[in-house]
Amino acid sequence: MEDGTIAVVTGANRGIGLEIVRQLAAQGMHVVLASRDAKKGSAAAAALRDAGLAVDAMVLDAADPASCRAAHDGLAQRFERIDVLVNNAGILLDRSTTSVLELPIATLRETLDTNLIGVLQVTQALAPLLKRSRHGRIVNLSSGLGQLSEMGAGTPAYRMSKTALNALTRILAADLAGDGIKVNAMCPGWVRTDMGGAEAPRSVEQGADTAVWLATLPDDGPSGGYFRDRAPIPW
Repeated sequence: MEDGTIAVVTGANRGIGLEIVRQLAAQGMHVVLASRDAKKGSAAAAALRDAGLAVDAMVLDAADPASCRAAHDGLAQRFERIDVLVNNAGILLDRSTTSVLELPIATLRETLDTNLIGVLQVTQALAPLLKRSRHGRIVNLSSGLGQLSEMGAGTPAYRMSKTALNALTRILAADLAGDGIKVNAMCPGWVRTDMGGAEAPRSVEQGADTAVWLATLPDDGPSGGYFRDRAPIPW
């Protein structure tokens, strides 16, 4: 990608999202760190700027349509385009739910609002700016728990939301192919974050690597794929 690349990463004030921001900025991109919490987002961005990286903060709640529209308007006032969108924001509310028969429907709705509908709302809002890029890239943070090839019981709301996100990835890839925008999903693996827990085997650096790779794909790179450790995995 050329100099002056603009990237937006959602849910990025901590964990994998923050590491994606750091790695993209370290490659010379101007990165907008988007988060629901203005104070936490600003503090995270300031720390990265102190390290010499070009990072700004922006408030964005993926589950709130008004917030998505405001994000577009704020970005459009500052930039002619954006080149990269990493849909990292996600929630896991049903970690202790072992049976889908016991899953509260309200939990499923809330999970889908962020993990599926939120991703679509953000992408719809920012698509006009992405279409102005010559090298548009969208990366959706999925999970192996959403793989149909290995589907099982436990955390049913989270699993279903990530399976649906994978479908959305394929739809977006087909929809945006004519605009030269590549859309891919990735599984970071089990990572040591607030969501993953201290027992997870992977570092945030490892978890972020494939997302950064997909965000910086060359023009002959894949689109509509599902990846872990920079390699395709079954849907």
